[in-house]
Amino acid sequence: MIDRAHRLIVVTPVYEDVEASSRLFKELSAQFGKGVFVVAVDDGSVKQPLEVESLSNAGVEGVVVKLRRNVGHQRAIAIGLGYVSEHMHPEQRVVVMDSDGEDLPATIPSLLGQLESAQTDVVVAQRKSRVETFRFKAFYALYKRFFSLMTGRVISFGNFMALKSVAVKRLVAMQELSIHVASAVLASKLRTCVCPLDRGPRYAGQSKMNFVGLALHGFKGLMVFAEDVLVRVGIACAGIAVIAVGGAVAAIFLKLMGFSTPGWFSVALGILVLLFLQTGALTLMTLMLTGVVRGGTVTTAIAYHDFVEQIIEQGSRLRCA
Repeated sequence: MIDRAHRLIVVTPVYEDVEASSRLFKELSAQFGKGVFVVAVDDGSVKQPLEVESLSNAGVEGVVVKLRRNVGHQRAIAIGLGYVSEHMHPEQRVVVMDSDGEDLPATIPSLLGQLESAQTDVVVAQRKSRVETFRFKAFYALYKRFFSLMTGRVISFGNFMALKSVAVKRLVAMQELSIHVASAVLASKLRTCVCPLDRGPRYAGQSKMNFVGLALHGFKGLMVFAEDVLVRVGIACAGIAVIAVGGAVAAIFLKLMGFSTPGWFSVALGILVLLFLQTGALTLMTLMLTGVVRGGTVTTAIAYHDFVEQIIEQGSRLRCA
């Protein structure tokens, strides 16, 4: 169990990656000793299920939260934070990080150092350098600009972050957390500080995130701000509809003045009318969807127990229904 002697709690999702996660546990043990408690969320691994012995062999204290099925990277983190929120003490700090080595344990003190400020609830890691392909970097740069355009917010960080207890309790009360962790932090209105850090190479194996999965992850980030996105789309459609009406009026004026060539007026007016009808209908649809999103918002804490098959502690086993 988590006690007050553990000043740091690390939440990390693990999926079919025992080798890399075991190395992470060893580095955390070497870095923080008995002061760290690891909550490793086994995201329904079948080929390489994570066992509590991986923690014991690394000399680090912690638990393995085994899930009933694979729920995805973001929800696994949300489940881990849900567990932590029920057992942590107010003075403890929580770090969320990947288990593959790309989030370096050696950089955790930098996050925790900035978290000591009374004006900060969350410190997020912004990547100074990436060990990625050009395709990934290009897609990520495009995504950040698209995200800013559609939501009016800037996203430049991922899952690697340090949180105070008040931030953990606030986030687990948000249903958006299981959709996209970084976007949930933005939506939470918590006081956030950015810490530039280098990204490391994987400890072992290959990333299980393909291009389709990466694109889906990006769109889930937009889903957290669905209401803002719909309003912006509606405004853009309304603007295009106004331009179409103005174009139609100009076409009629040119026709009456005798400046239009044969056939030009009917084609131009037909295109502009169709454009107006389509954008007008899309504007009404986005406004209706905005009302649905607003009316359907549910503010309940994440019922992480429903996804947990077993919580394995060092020296004992607890089964959750």
